[in-house]
Formats: sequence, structure tokens, C-alpha cells
Amino acid sequence: MKPADQLHILFKKYLDNTATLEETQCLMDYFQLDEDQEALKAIITDVLEIEDESYATNASIDEVLAKVDHDLFFQIKDAIEVIHTRRNKTFKLWLRIAGVAAVLALAFTGIYFFNSPSEKVAPVAPIVVYDVKPGDFGATLTLANGRKISLANASKGVIGREAGLTITKSGDDRLVYEVDESVSDPNALNTLSTARGETYQVRLPDGSLVYLNAASTLTYTAALMQDGKRVVKLIGEGYFEVAKDKLHPFIVKTNKQEIEVLGTHFNISSYADDAVEKTTLLEGSVKLSASGNSKVLKPGQQAKLHEGKIQVNETDTDLAVAWTNNEFVVDSENIETIMKMISRWYNVEVVYIGEKTTQRFSGKVSRFDKLSKVLEIVESTGEARFDIKGRTVYVSK
Repeated sequence: MKPADQLHILFKKYLDNTATLEETQCLMDYFQLDEDQEALKAIITDVLEIEDESYATNASIDEVLAKVDHDLFFQIKDAIEVIHTRRNKTFKLWLRIAGVAAVLALAFTGIYFFNSPSEKVAPVAPIVVYDVKPGDFGATLTLANGRKISLANASKGVIGREAGLTITKSGDDRLVYEVDESVSDPNALNTLSTARGETYQVRLPDGSLVYLNAASTLTYTAALMQDGKRVVKLIGEGYFEVAKDKLHPFIVKTNKQEIEVLGTHFNISSYADDAVEKTTLLEGSVKLSASGNSKVLKPGQQAKLHEGKIQVNETDTDLAVAWTNNEFVVDSENIETIMKMISRWYNVEVVYIGEKTTQRFSGKVSRFDKLSKVLEIVESTGEARFDIKGRTVYVSK
């Protein structure tokens, strides 16, 4: 049998979901060769032309294949929307052509995975009708007088003066506090809050830098000082780069513990819906206190607080602060942990259908990717399936 005939059969079997793992891998390997793009077009033509004799011209197929090489999955979807103005039968055929292109795009970019040689290839995620954009920089600042400022919409420059402080939005979308004079009301509270799908940074009056993850709140007084200590309260997750000041220890209070530092870099994850509160130290030293217990962390260690007990272990600190570099990085995490991260950043609800998978997942992906791409990578393992409907993600095995 001629090679072209073999490929024709393989391609049709693939569309019919009857191809074995070896047959599908053979097809994918073949079409990764640039010189075989003409053969790919010919096979698409032969197989799909049967369903609709009025389908698009070779030039139009060239457009689809060009998308595979350059802009990949989401641009293919955009091309389909343009073609939607054509007759309905032709549009249905284009959906199949673009679906094939999307499959090859996934293969070329290395996110198409297989589980074991004995299994058939897992179904590739279809073109997503619904999609969700990633989160962005934004937060709401609530001043002591009750005034609320949306920082995503605020112009750069001075955005408020209060209690002897000047509050500025910097050119790099960071909130900066500067002391103008003696603070008239040192106990005036400021609250910086990020909603789900938001992240922000603030430079406190002492020069300390705080990164807030999604769905988090940082509360502090105008003077930052309480009884000779710099004190903030955190709900959610924050990464701290604390300015050194031996005379004034820096205290972070959460609902379950208190962390005391002199000058250091550390991350705290203290979400209300997480059973475990995590403190990860990158530089310096910190002292944790909870329920009458206390521990001192060294760089490279992580403390887990659960039911009043503190457990300290060596850890990969890059995992804890990956979000500050706009990445999702997980190492042997369960599906619930991953979906919580996704829910907070993409501002979606998560609904589980049936039994939850017990599989552990590891990997890295940009937080700037659209939701469908992140889910496709998890789904390609064959251990979980997702369906996006509006702002709800349905999860099943």
C-alpha cells in the first residue's frame, strides 16, 4: 500500500475515534514535517470533501494550516468566527477542519500526552465555546474615612492624602505610601483588597514591599506602628519583602497565627477555605506562634499550621512564590488544590460531578494563558475532564 493511502486511512480512523495510540502517534509524527503540509491538505480534502462538496478552497485551507504553524489554537477559533458568515453547511465543515488543525497544534507545542502504550489515545478537548480570560493587576484601597479607590481604574500619580501620608499609584502599577509629616491619626486603618482574578503590590510606609495574590486582604494602620512594632493583618496570600529595622519588628497576623520578622523575604498562604496555613521562608528568619506553640524557620523551610500544630519541612521555595512571577507551578498536588488556584485567579466557580480523581498532578503553566489552555494541559493526562459553561467549570473523571 502506498504511503499516501496509509495516511488517508489513518486520518479517517482518527476522525472516527478508532485509531490506536500507535496509529495516532504515527500520524502526528508525520505531519510535524514541514515538507508534508501539502499531503496534509490533500488528505483533509479527500476525507472531508465527502461530507460537503461545497467546502472552502485550497487557499482557505492554507489559512488554517498557517494558523497551526504560527498562532495556534485561539487564532484558529478567531478564523472560524470570520468564516461564520458563510453558508451553514460550509461552516460546519470548517469546524472539523479547524478541529484537526487544533489537534496538530497541541501535538506540535508538546502538550499532547499519552498514559500507557496499551490504551487508545485520550479524546482531545473540543474547540471551546466558552472561555475565560486570566486575572489582571487590580485591587481596591479602602481609606480610614471609608473612601474606596479602584486601583485598576485609577490614574497614575497621587490618589490620596490622609493622616499625614501621600498615597501614590506608581508607573509600574504599584501602590506607594510616603510619610509627609507626623501622622495625625496613627490608628487610622487602610485596607488593600484584591478580588478573585486580581493581584497587586504595595510599598508600605516603612519601605516594605507586599505582593497580594487573588482574593486577599491586607490591613494596616496609617503609621504602621503598634506598640513599637510594625503590624499588618493578612487574609489570603501575600509575599513579603520586609525592610530591615532592628528596633521595630515586623508582625504579620492571620486568623490562626502570628509571624514575627526583622527583615526577610517570605510567603504566607492563609485562605479561609484551606485547612492548612503555609509559611515559606526565602531569606532571613521568622518566628511563628500559634495556639501556644512557636517555631523558628530557616531559609528554604516551610511551616504548615493545621489544627494548632506547626510542622516544619525543607521545601522548594520556588513553588511557593511562583505566582509572583505569574506562573502556576504545582508538584504532586491533588485536583482540589489545583482547582482552588484556578478558581481564585480566573474568578470561576468549580463544580465536581461524580467521584473526584485521586491522581496527583505536577507541572507549570503561565497565569496569563486563557482558562481553556490551562485545563487542556490537565485534561491531556486522561485523569480529569472539564466543561466550561459561562463562569462555571464542571470537573469529572
